[in-house]
Amino acid sequence: MKIKLLKPILASTVAVFMLGGCYNQPGLVQDDSYDRTKTGAATGAVAGALIGYNTKGNNKGQRALIGGLLGAAVGGAIGYSMDQQANEVARALGTGVNNDPLAALDPRRDIIVSKHPNYVKIMFRDRMMFASGSSRLQPDARYKVQKIARLLERYPQTVVGVAGFTDNQGSYEYNQRLSKRRANTVANILSVNGRPFTKGCSYNKAIAPNYDARNRALNRRVEVYLYANRNMMSDPCR
Repeated sequence: MKIKLLKPILASTVAVFMLGGCYNQPGLVQDDSYDRTKTGAATGAVAGALIGYNTKGNNKGQRALIGGLLGAAVGGAIGYSMDQQANEVARALGTGVNNDPLAALDPRRDIIVSKHPNYVKIMFRDRMMFASGSSRLQPDARYKVQKIARLLERYPQTVVGVAGFTDNQGSYEYNQRLSKRRANTVANILSVNGRPFTKGCSYNKAIAPNYDARNRALNRRVEVYLYANRNMMSDPCR
């Protein structure tokens, strides 16, 4: 990459990072890393600078700088929106944002909100959600899912995915149908901005080996995914 193109990319990215420091909101139960804001700004800066630089006309460096700043602002705003949603969801559910990959192995945690590069994930442990073999939500679980639905009304651009997971007791086909029904139950409540994408994962993608009751309880869960757009979606069962 030419030096004169690299300079406006760096300048625009740094500028948005400096602006990003103003986004902290005191009083939130939140993760202050705002990694999605930074990643979105950097990606947007590069894309915007390249578009500006390759546009016909003179002053390519100036156009690259302007394109980089605009791209960084847009990308940073999208990333910030996802960071903000993670913090608001955590607060609404009475928990914090926990990005520790080992948190899912703690049986005391019924709800885990975590940030990932392309999405925010809310994991609901099965014991608080459904009775054994049922796809009908328990009253307290319904209340919590409804809280997320009300929050999503403020973010109409967010794309929602829901996946159900079971242990390995019973056939794969039975568990696939059960996990799909459970995902659909949650999705019905979250369909405030359009129908969420749902998937039944049966006992794929186990958190822990299904060799005892403790581990099987860890694997029974429903996961809700919040994406900035459909292009960021991935298969939750893999």
